[in-house]
Amino acid sequence: MNEGVEPLLARALSPVEPPADLSTRVTRRLESIHEQAAGELDRWELAAMRDPRNWVRPAAAVLAASATGAGLVLLRAHQRHQERSGDQVD
Repeated sequence: MNEGVEPLLARALSPVEPPADLSTRVTRRLESIHEQAAGELDRWELAAMRDPRNWVRPAAAVLAASATGAGLVLLRAHQRHQERSGDQVD
C-alpha cells in the first residue's frame, strides 16, 4: 500500500489494446446509422418542406448522414493507411 504516485500512475495510464473487431463494429454501426438517415430523407416529400415546423427531422437526418459518411471515410482511410504501413514493415 505504500507505493509511490509514479508506479500507480504508470499502472493506471498504461496503454490498452482495443478489441480486434472494434473497427468492424464501428464500421457496421456507422453504415447502419447512415442507411437509416438516408431512409428518413427518402420518406420526406418536398411538399411537406414548405412548413418550417417540418424541417427538424430532415435536418437531423442530413446531419446524421453527413457525420456518419465523414466518419466512414476517415475510418476507411485509416484502415488503408494501416494496411500500407503494415505491408512496408514486413
